[in-house]
Amino acid sequence: MDWSVKFVDFPKAFRRMEGDLMDTIREVLANGDLIMRQQMIDFEQHLASFVGTGDAVGVSNCTDGLRLILEAAGIGPGDEVITVAHTFVATMAAIHHAGASVVLVDVGDDHNMRVDHIENAVTSRTKAIMPVHLNGRLCRMDQLMEVANSHGLLVIEDSAQALGASFLGISGGAWGLAGGFSFYPAKMLGAYGDAGAVVTSDRGLAQRLRGLRDHGRVSKTELSGWGYNCRLDNLQAAVLDLKLKCVHGWIRRRRQLAAMYDEALSGVKDLRLPPAPTDAGPHFDVFQNYVVEAEGRDALIKHLTANGIETLAPWSTPMHHQPLGLSKFRLPNTERLAASALSLPLTTELEDEQVRFVADTIRRFYS
Repeated sequence: MDWSVKFVDFPKAFRRMEGDLMDTIREVLANGDLIMRQQMIDFEQHLASFVGTGDAVGVSNCTDGLRLILEAAGIGPGDEVITVAHTFVATMAAIHHAGASVVLVDVGDDHNMRVDHIENAVTSRTKAIMPVHLNGRLCRMDQLMEVANSHGLLVIEDSAQALGASFLGISGGAWGLAGGFSFYPAKMLGAYGDAGAVVTSDRGLAQRLRGLRDHGRVSKTELSGWGYNCRLDNLQAAVLDLKLKCVHGWIRRRRQLAAMYDEALSGVKDLRLPPAPTDAGPHFDVFQNYVVEAEGRDALIKHLTANGIETLAPWSTPMHHQPLGLSKFRLPNTERLAASALSLPLTTELEDEQVRFVADTIRRFYS
């Protein structure tokens, strides 16, 4: 379909950087820098500096990154990891494929983990908490770290949607043992394919991760044990390193667009808007997504689609009701959001008049 407002405008994003992108790609290919070369090392160093950690380890995608963190931290069969179901299935899949058991708690009004529910989910088998910083907003990490420290639990952050976001001035991924980032093409920092990274300030963990991602190798001819093939593609690393220079500017634009949505949609009683982009308070949100809660959400989607506006909704069946063996958990807010949450278009390619068009179309629906 021809969209008046695309959810992500990949061609426009490419045209905006086409010259620099093609120069970067041409240099990598001309030099034959294909697997784990200097461009990947440069990106890892720049990413660690951006986040504020001692190390970054490029991996094939965020899901693999989270799984490798769990394995490198010694978490596996017989262990439990606390997380949420209001997330993409990858969060829970990483825990499952590491051999550990998924334990779910509900989310709050900001769509992030209810930190006050963690205590009741801790058992003698609990080894870690995996908060998900959803939509570019961090969890209440001060309170979460207090709970974790009081029980001797590791904190592994799913920061797939939170590059550049912070809480109390500390970036997502820098609070716990390690954090995983996604560079899926639709992310603010997106590759042209799958890509991810792990950040940590634990040097020993970083060393183990580097072995695990590359067949267990610690040198060309020496192994540290069994490993995987989860390397970050060098060409993607070069593209990401180029784009990383733009992220601060992209965050400013996203926050500006979010403020425009806030103003244009204020007073619509059948919508609940996300927390506003403010410099006051502990949260600095980057708006990977602009997510509203909408009465009559599915009818609104049809109305927006008919007007050429592309949106994104969570899976109508929440993750703990999918055939994953997690149906024992009772998560009322998670279930409510499955029926009401809606992501509106918000990327740096979005024009001001497109935001106004989306907002006007929503207002017409509810009027």
